Amino acid sequence: MSAEAVQKTQPREIKVTREQLPLSCPLPEDEIWNLHPRVYLPIEKTGEAVCPYCGTQYILTD
Repeated sequence: MSAEAVQKTQPREIKVTREQLPLSCPLPEDEIWNLHPRVYLPIEKTGEAVCPYCGTQYILTD
């Protein structure tokens, strides 16, 4: 497996602001070929959320 493939399969950490709410994963700028079903993530109360499909961790910065 190439280093690029490994990097794409590892969960990411993404910082988001309140302007980007409501938060959904995948984000609009993600590549179409590897998208999973859109899921809305509740991040307002705790300031953090993890996508159940891809494991991406979102952190609210403001």
